[in-house]
Amino acid sequence: MPHVILLFIHLLAAAFWVGGMATLHFAVRPSAVATLEPPLRLRMMAATLRRFFVGVDAAVTLLFVTGVGMIMVTGGFRSVHWRVEAMMGIALVMAGIYVYIRASVFRALRRAVEEGAWPVAAGRLDMVRKLVSLNLAFGVAVFGVAIMGRAG
Repeated sequence: MPHVILLFIHLLAAAFWVGGMATLHFAVRPSAVATLEPPLRLRMMAATLRRFFVGVDAAVTLLFVTGVGMIMVTGGFRSVHWRVEAMMGIALVMAGIYVYIRASVFRALRRAVEEGAWPVAAGRLDMVRKLVSLNLAFGVAVFGVAIMGRAG
């Protein structure tokens, strides 16, 4: 039973993070570009990302805690299947990218928005977009690895 509870929380956290990235990338950002002038769009996106990142902070923490928890419940790192190692490796890369976005690029975006430096803010937002696109691809890959392991 503990494994099922950990898996449930793990999947919810993964769905929030990956689904949130997809929503921001394919719906929120294009809508903002289509309807808002740059200063308002940049303010709105910075505020949206700030709120989303609070949830991602929790999701990333839960993903690692529940992932390691499931590994321990099922016998430890020596007994894991290759797909678990693959998911953990991709997750570490994703977390590294997220930490870089959160601690560096997003901080610079917020500062530029506060100062009204719109070209700088636009450049930082574009960097966030590119890095989120990369993390979204990695997130889809993790889901693929998880499904391959279940099907095989």
